[in-house]
Amino acid sequence: MRSVVAIAAVVLAVVAGVFTYRATVSDRSVPEPAAELLRLQLPDTAGKQQSLSQWRDKILIVNFWATWCEPCRKEVPALLRVQAKYASNGVQVVGIFLDSVDKVQQFAIEYKIGYPLVMGSMGVIDLTRRLGNKTGGLPYTVVLDRSGKVVKTHLGGISEAELESAIKLASS
Repeated sequence: MRSVVAIAAVVLAVVAGVFTYRATVSDRSVPEPAAELLRLQLPDTAGKQQSLSQWRDKILIVNFWATWCEPCRKEVPALLRVQAKYASNGVQVVGIFLDSVDKVQQFAIEYKIGYPLVMGSMGVIDLTRRLGNKTGGLPYTVVLDRSGKVVKTHLGGISEAELESAIKLASS
């Protein structure tokens, strides 16, 4: 009986060790979501690949949206005002759209969007989930400070006051 208990204890220890090792190895290989966001290479509306890391030294407001999303449409004026007001202070708004390029180009003309727009995919929705967007809903906004640390996430339409508060937080 003692040998059965001893063998079971050894097997249990080995299994626990394997799971601990696998968790440790996989933790090292899975990038932090914010770092993964900054490494994204996505096509803009002209088809040219853009890397979010080009804005790494700025306060980065990343807005995930679509033209068919009514709250997304309503928050665009606030994003435009914040971009215009804070660009000289090193703030950059980037829109990651989940829509067709044609619709986004028309929308960008209609709303006079001057900040960069890049096309996302279902993989981007998965990334938003790892960034705290449990439902995968739109719009979803992520604000990163100059070091690339997430300082604010927001599901749903975001106001100019909320954006300014996040900028202040990212600046401190």
